[in-house]
Amino acid sequence: MYVVLGASGNTGHTVARNLLAQQKKVRVVGRNAAHLQPFAAQGAEAFIGDVPDASALTKALQQADSAYVMIPPNITTNDPQSYQEHVTDSIATAVKNSGVKNVVALSSIGADKPSGTGAVLSLHNFEQKLGQINTANVLFLRAAYFMENTLAQANIIRMMGSSAGPLRPDLKVPMIATRDIGAAAADALLKPDFHGKQTRELLGHRDLNYTEVAAIIGKAIGKPDLKYVQPPREQMQAGMVQSGMSNEFAALLLEMADALNSGYMHALESRTPNNTTPTSYETFVAEKFVPAYQQQAAA
Repeated sequence: MYVVLGASGNTGHTVARNLLAQQKKVRVVGRNAAHLQPFAAQGAEAFIGDVPDASALTKALQQADSAYVMIPPNITTNDPQSYQEHVTDSIATAVKNSGVKNVVALSSIGADKPSGTGAVLSLHNFEQKLGQINTANVLFLRAAYFMENTLAQANIIRMMGSSAGPLRPDLKVPMIATRDIGAAAADALLKPDFHGKQTRELLGHRDLNYTEVAAIIGKAIGKPDLKYVQPPREQMQAGMVQSGMSNEFAALLLEMADALNSGYMHALESRTPNNTTPTSYETFVAEKFVPAYQQQAAA
Protein backbone atom coordinates (compact mmCIF):
# COMPACT_ATOMS: atom_id res chain seq x y z
CA MET A 1 0.00 0.00 0.00
CA TYR A 2 1.21 3.46 -0.97
CA VAL A 3 -0.11 6.56 0.80
CA VAL A 4 0.02 9.98 -0.87
CA LEU A 5 -0.45 13.19 1.14
CA GLY A 6 -1.52 16.29 -0.75
CA ALA A 7 -2.91 14.11 -3.55
CA SER A 8 -4.89 16.97 -5.08
CA GLY A 9 -1.86 19.30 -5.12
CA ASN A 10 0.77 19.97 -7.78
CA THR A 11 3.22 17.20 -6.86
CA GLY A 12 0.92 14.78 -5.05
CA HIS A 13 -1.49 14.30 -7.94
CA THR A 14 1.40 13.25 -10.20
CA VAL A 15 2.67 10.82 -7.55
CA ALA A 16 -0.78 9.26 -7.17
CA ARG A 17 -1.45 9.12 -10.91
CA ASN A 18 1.91 7.47 -11.65
CA LEU A 19 1.46 4.86 -8.90
CA LEU A 20 -2.06 4.05 -10.11
CA ALA A 21 -0.74 3.70 -13.67
CA GLN A 22 1.52 0.92 -12.33
CA GLN A 23 -1.56 -0.86 -10.87
CA LYS A 24 -0.42 -0.18 -7.30
CA LYS A 25 -2.71 -0.08 -4.27
CA VAL A 26 -2.89 3.62 -3.41
CA ARG A 27 -4.54 5.58 -0.59
CA VAL A 28 -4.91 9.29 -1.35
CA VAL A 29 -5.24 11.73 1.55
CA GLY A 30 -6.87 15.14 1.42
CA ARG A 31 -9.37 17.46 3.09
CA ASN A 32 -11.79 17.63 0.16
CA ALA A 33 -13.63 14.46 -0.95
CA ALA A 34 -14.51 15.98 -4.34
CA HIS A 35 -10.84 16.62 -5.10
CA LEU A 36 -10.01 12.97 -4.35
CA GLN A 37 -12.87 11.59 -6.45
CA PRO A 38 -10.88 11.36 -9.73
CA PHE A 39 -8.36 9.07 -7.98
CA ALA A 40 -11.14 6.98 -6.42
CA ALA A 41 -12.56 6.55 -9.94
CA GLN A 42 -9.18 5.04 -10.92
CA GLY A 43 -9.25 2.59 -8.02
CA ALA A 44 -7.54 4.54 -5.23
CA GLU A 45 -8.81 4.50 -1.65
CA ALA A 46 -9.78 8.02 -0.60
CA PHE A 47 -9.02 9.07 2.98
CA ILE A 48 -10.49 12.36 4.17
CA GLY A 49 -8.18 13.95 6.71
CA ASP A 50 -6.40 17.20 7.51
CA VAL A 51 -2.61 17.18 7.64
CA PRO A 52 -2.38 19.02 11.01
CA ASP A 53 -4.42 16.17 12.59
CA ALA A 54 -1.78 13.66 13.77
CA SER A 55 -4.29 10.98 14.80
CA ALA A 56 -6.07 11.11 11.41
CA LEU A 57 -2.71 10.97 9.61
CA THR A 58 -1.60 7.99 11.70
CA LYS A 59 -4.75 6.15 10.59
CA ALA A 60 -4.11 7.17 6.98
CA LEU A 61 -0.59 5.70 7.11
CA GLN A 62 -1.54 2.42 8.80
CA GLN A 63 -0.91 -0.76 6.75
CA ALA A 64 1.21 1.31 4.35
CA ASP A 65 4.65 0.18 3.21
CA SER A 66 5.52 3.51 1.62
CA ALA A 67 4.34 7.12 1.70
CA TYR A 68 4.82 10.48 0.00
CA VAL A 69 4.68 13.31 2.52
CA MET A 70 4.76 17.07 2.15
CA ILE A 71 3.70 20.32 3.86
CA PRO A 72 0.65 21.74 2.05
CA PRO A 73 0.98 25.50 1.58
CA ASN A 74 -1.21 27.80 3.65
CA ILE A 75 -0.68 31.27 2.20
CA THR A 76 -3.42 33.00 4.22
CA THR A 77 -2.38 32.11 7.78
CA ASN A 78 -1.19 34.99 9.95
CA ASP A 79 1.29 32.67 11.70
CA PRO A 80 2.80 30.56 8.91
CA GLN A 81 5.75 29.34 10.97
CA SER A 82 3.53 27.96 13.75
CA TYR A 83 1.27 26.34 11.16
CA GLN A 84 4.23 24.69 9.41
CA GLU A 85 5.73 23.48 12.70
CA HIS A 86 2.37 22.01 13.69
CA VAL A 87 2.07 20.20 10.35
CA THR A 88 5.63 18.83 10.46
CA ASP A 89 5.05 17.60 14.04
CA SER A 90 1.85 15.91 12.88
CA ILE A 91 3.47 14.17 9.91
CA ALA A 92 6.50 13.05 11.95
CA THR A 93 4.22 11.65 14.68
CA ALA A 94 2.12 9.78 12.10
CA VAL A 95 5.20 8.32 10.36
CA LYS A 96 6.61 7.16 13.70
CA ASN A 97 3.37 5.74 15.11
CA SER A 98 2.21 4.02 11.92
CA GLY A 99 5.48 2.17 11.34
CA VAL A 100 5.57 3.01 7.61
CA LYS A 101 8.92 1.77 6.28
CA ASN A 102 9.76 3.96 3.27
CA VAL A 103 9.04 7.69 3.07
CA VAL A 104 9.70 10.16 0.28
CA ALA A 105 9.46 13.71 1.64
CA LEU A 106 9.20 16.89 -0.42
CA SER A 107 11.88 19.33 0.71
CA SER A 108 13.74 22.17 -0.97
CA ILE A 109 17.11 23.49 -1.92
CA GLY A 110 18.21 25.51 1.10
CA ALA A 111 16.81 23.01 3.63
CA ASP A 112 20.41 22.43 4.77
CA LYS A 113 20.38 25.90 6.38
CA PRO A 114 19.13 26.22 10.01
CA SER A 115 17.98 29.86 9.68
CA GLY A 116 17.55 32.82 7.34
CA THR A 117 15.69 31.04 4.53
CA GLY A 118 12.15 32.28 5.12
CA ALA A 119 9.54 29.81 3.89
CA VAL A 120 12.17 27.06 3.53
CA LEU A 121 13.11 27.01 7.23
CA SER A 122 10.14 24.74 8.01
CA LEU A 123 11.57 22.18 5.56
CA HIS A 124 14.89 22.18 7.44
CA ASN A 125 12.94 21.44 10.61
CA PHE A 126 10.84 18.82 8.74
CA GLU A 127 14.03 17.01 7.72
CA GLN A 128 15.33 17.14 11.28
CA LYS A 129 12.12 15.65 12.71
CA LEU A 130 11.82 12.84 10.16
CA GLY A 131 15.56 12.23 10.53
CA GLN A 132 15.04 11.18 14.15
CA ILE A 133 12.65 8.33 13.29
CA ASN A 134 14.78 5.19 13.37
CA THR A 135 12.10 2.87 11.98
CA ALA A 136 11.74 4.61 8.60
CA ASN A 137 13.95 5.00 5.54
CA VAL A 138 13.48 8.58 4.35
CA LEU A 139 14.47 10.18 1.06
CA PHE A 140 14.36 14.00 1.14
CA LEU A 141 13.77 15.37 -2.35
CA ARG A 142 15.25 18.88 -2.26
CA ALA A 143 13.50 20.49 -5.17
CA ALA A 144 14.57 23.60 -7.05
CA TYR A 145 12.50 26.76 -7.59
CA PHE A 146 9.05 25.76 -8.88
CA MET A 147 8.23 26.87 -12.43
CA GLU A 148 4.67 27.20 -11.08
CA ASN A 149 5.88 30.17 -9.00
CA THR A 150 6.11 32.12 -12.26
CA LEU A 151 2.36 31.72 -12.95
CA ALA A 152 1.83 34.79 -10.74
CA GLN A 153 3.49 36.75 -13.56
CA ALA A 154 0.33 36.39 -15.67
CA ASN A 155 -1.53 38.91 -13.51
CA ILE A 156 1.57 41.07 -12.93
CA ILE A 157 2.17 41.41 -16.68
CA ARG A 158 -1.47 42.30 -17.25
CA MET A 159 -1.38 44.95 -14.47
CA MET A 160 2.13 46.40 -14.99
CA GLY A 161 2.98 45.65 -18.60
CA SER A 162 6.20 44.01 -17.44
CA SER A 163 7.30 40.96 -15.49
CA ALA A 164 8.28 41.71 -11.87
CA GLY A 165 9.49 39.91 -8.76
CA PRO A 166 11.85 39.95 -5.78
CA LEU A 167 14.72 38.00 -7.38
CA ARG A 168 17.68 39.80 -8.97
CA PRO A 169 17.26 40.03 -12.77
CA ASP A 170 20.65 38.35 -13.31
CA LEU A 171 20.28 35.61 -10.66
CA LYS A 172 20.27 32.18 -12.27
CA VAL A 173 18.30 29.60 -10.28
CA PRO A 174 17.48 25.99 -11.12
CA MET A 175 13.78 25.83 -12.06
CA ILE A 176 11.63 22.70 -12.03
CA ALA A 177 8.12 21.76 -13.14
CA THR A 178 6.20 20.24 -10.22
CA ARG A 179 5.11 17.30 -12.38
CA ASP A 180 8.79 16.31 -12.64
CA ILE A 181 9.02 16.33 -8.82
CA GLY A 182 5.96 14.09 -8.65
CA ALA A 183 7.41 11.73 -11.25
CA ALA A 184 10.73 11.51 -9.36
CA ALA A 185 8.90 10.86 -6.08
CA ALA A 186 6.78 8.09 -7.63
CA ASP A 187 9.90 6.48 -9.14
CA ALA A 188 11.62 6.56 -5.73
CA LEU A 189 8.59 4.93 -4.07
CA LEU A 190 8.38 2.23 -6.75
CA LYS A 191 12.11 1.46 -6.51
CA PRO A 192 12.98 2.25 -2.88
CA ASP A 193 16.77 1.90 -3.05
CA PHE A 194 17.31 4.49 -0.29
CA HIS A 195 18.27 3.41 3.21
CA GLY A 196 18.44 5.36 6.45
CA LYS A 197 18.16 9.07 5.68
CA GLN A 198 19.24 10.39 2.26
CA THR A 199 18.87 13.67 0.38
CA ARG A 200 18.65 14.13 -3.37
CA GLU A 201 18.39 17.44 -5.19
CA LEU A 202 16.11 17.92 -8.20
CA LEU A 203 17.49 20.78 -10.29
CA GLY A 204 14.94 20.97 -13.08
CA HIS A 205 15.74 21.25 -16.77
CA ARG A 206 18.28 24.09 -16.44
CA ASP A 207 19.16 27.25 -14.53
CA LEU A 208 17.38 30.44 -15.60
CA ASN A 209 17.26 34.05 -14.47
CA TYR A 210 14.08 36.12 -14.53
CA THR A 211 15.33 38.20 -17.47
CA GLU A 212 15.39 34.95 -19.47
CA VAL A 213 12.04 33.91 -18.00
CA ALA A 214 10.48 37.20 -19.17
CA ALA A 215 11.94 36.75 -22.67
CA ILE A 216 10.50 33.20 -22.94
CA ILE A 217 7.09 34.34 -21.66
CA GLY A 218 7.11 37.42 -23.89
CA LYS A 219 7.79 35.36 -27.01
CA ALA A 220 4.98 32.94 -26.11
CA ILE A 221 2.31 35.61 -25.42
CA GLY A 222 3.17 37.89 -28.33
CA LYS A 223 5.08 40.50 -26.27
CA PRO A 224 8.65 39.99 -27.55
CA ASP A 225 9.91 43.13 -25.76
CA LEU A 226 8.65 42.03 -22.32
CA LYS A 227 11.06 43.17 -19.60
CA TYR A 228 11.63 42.04 -16.01
CA VAL A 229 11.92 44.53 -13.14
CA GLN A 230 12.75 44.10 -9.44
CA PRO A 231 10.49 46.57 -7.59
CA PRO A 232 11.19 47.91 -4.08
CA ARG A 233 10.54 45.41 -1.29
CA GLU A 234 7.54 47.31 0.14
CA GLN A 235 5.85 47.34 -3.27
CA MET A 236 6.46 43.61 -3.69
CA GLN A 237 5.03 42.80 -0.26
CA ALA A 238 1.94 44.96 -0.86
CA GLY A 239 1.37 43.21 -4.20
CA MET A 240 1.65 39.77 -2.60
CA VAL A 241 -0.88 40.72 0.08
CA GLN A 242 -3.19 42.11 -2.59
CA SER A 243 -2.99 38.74 -4.38
CA GLY A 244 -4.35 36.96 -1.30
CA MET A 245 -1.33 36.17 0.88
CA SER A 246 -1.12 37.11 4.53
CA ASN A 247 1.44 39.81 5.31
CA GLU A 248 3.42 37.27 7.36
CA PHE A 249 3.55 34.68 4.56
CA ALA A 250 4.64 37.35 2.06
CA ALA A 251 7.44 38.37 4.44
CA LEU A 252 8.70 34.76 4.56
CA LEU A 253 8.76 34.57 0.75
CA LEU A 254 10.73 37.81 0.59
CA GLU A 255 13.21 36.48 3.16
CA MET A 256 13.63 33.40 0.97
CA ALA A 257 14.23 35.66 -2.05
CA ASP A 258 16.88 37.55 -0.05
CA ALA A 259 18.59 34.23 0.75
CA LEU A 260 18.62 33.31 -2.94
CA ASN A 261 19.77 36.80 -4.04
CA SER A 262 22.72 36.76 -1.63
CA GLY A 263 23.80 33.23 -2.59
CA TYR A 264 23.24 32.00 0.97
CA MET A 265 20.60 29.56 -0.28
CA HIS A 266 21.73 27.52 -3.27
CA ALA A 267 21.97 24.03 -4.71
CA LEU A 268 24.65 21.85 -3.14
CA GLU A 269 24.92 19.29 -5.95
CA SER A 270 26.50 19.90 -9.33
CA ARG A 271 24.09 19.36 -12.21
CA THR A 272 24.09 15.74 -13.45
CA PRO A 273 21.74 13.63 -15.59
CA ASN A 274 20.43 12.18 -12.32
CA ASN A 275 19.24 15.50 -10.86
CA THR A 276 18.20 17.11 -14.17
CA THR A 277 14.54 16.71 -15.12
CA PRO A 278 12.87 16.68 -18.56
CA THR A 279 10.35 19.56 -18.67
CA SER A 280 11.90 22.70 -20.18
CA TYR A 281 10.65 26.15 -19.21
CA GLU A 282 9.55 26.69 -22.83
CA THR A 283 7.32 23.59 -22.56
CA PHE A 284 5.95 24.75 -19.21
CA VAL A 285 5.11 28.19 -20.62
CA ALA A 286 3.33 26.71 -23.66
CA GLU A 287 1.34 24.18 -21.64
CA LYS A 288 0.65 26.04 -18.37
CA PHE A 289 1.55 29.73 -18.53
CA VAL A 290 -0.07 30.71 -21.82
CA PRO A 291 -3.49 29.24 -20.85
CA ALA A 292 -3.26 30.97 -17.44
CA TYR A 293 -2.40 34.28 -19.11
CA GLN A 294 -5.23 33.93 -21.62
CA GLN A 295 -7.63 33.16 -18.79
CA GLN A 296 -6.51 36.33 -16.97
CA ALA A 297 -7.01 38.35 -20.16
CA ALA A 298 -10.48 36.90 -20.64
CA ALA A 299 -11.40 37.69 -17.02
